[in-house]
Formats: sequence, structure tokens, C-alpha cells
Amino acid sequence: MTGIRTAAQAKAWLEHQGKSVQEFAREHGVDPATTYQVLAGRKKGKRGEAHKVAVLLGMKDGIIAPDSAAKYDELP
Repeated sequence: MTGIRTAAQAKAWLEHQGKSVQEFAREHGVDPATTYQVLAGRKKGKRGEAHKVAVLLGMKDGIIAPDSAAKYDELP
């Protein structure tokens, strides 16, 4: 990716792919409501699920940490 997308660009990107917000959320295992909130600017994507959504949409440069629940599944 060459740059960070604005919310309008992220919406256009989804439309260009022919994907709804719901479909995008299902594919990436994120909450659809959080995805809508990030796209609307109500959540800034600073941490947690909103951060993950913002990174996946290309609205933020960042790292998506592995699911912490998976770490506990591996314990003896």
C-alpha cells in the first residue's frame, strides 16, 4: 500500500471490490458494528478491535497482534 486511506477511500475500496461492510467484517473476523464505527469516524482505531479494523481497511499503519486467546489455548 502506498498510503493511508481516508474513510471515503476505504468505502470506495470496498465498493470497488463489490464487498459490503458486513462481508468484509465476516471475512476478517471482526465486528461489523465496529467496522461501521471506524468508517464513520466514531472510533479512531487506537486500540483493540477498532485498531484491527483500521489497519485491515488501510486507514492506519500498524500491526495486528495475534489473538491473545490463542496464547491461552496453547498452555498445557
